[in-house]
Amino acid sequence: MAGIQGIHHVKLPVSDVDRSRDWYERVFGLELLLEFVEDGVLMGVALADPDHTVAIGLRGDPDRAKALAGFDPLAIGVPSLADLEAWRDHLASLGEKHDGIVERPDGHVLLGLHDPDGIEIRLYTADKAAG
Repeated sequence: MAGIQGIHHVKLPVSDVDRSRDWYERVFGLELLLEFVEDGVLMGVALADPDHTVAIGLRGDPDRAKALAGFDPLAIGVPSLADLEAWRDHLASLGEKHDGIVERPDGHVLLGLHDPDGIEIRLYTADKAAG
């Protein structure tokens, strides 16, 4: 069997492609890679961080976006607890609500960050250092 190299991208349904693209760009600093236009209508976008370590597809699908509200299909890794704390501060500077950082046996996680459709995005680190 051939090897794999990780996850290429994650695709999330959204109710409004433009609004969600703006949110992911503003909150995570993602950059537009591609737009998917069908019959003259923007139906989706592909976004990535500047180093292309995280890639997210957003696809216009209001019913599925509504169904995922409150669910956490995406967890983004960060290198250390200090980085996670910097993310917490960044989110506060943007006025983005979340439930704070929680210690877990395998590290720390920032919980309760929701995109415009209510889909929860978590930030994780395996770093167990006290902060």
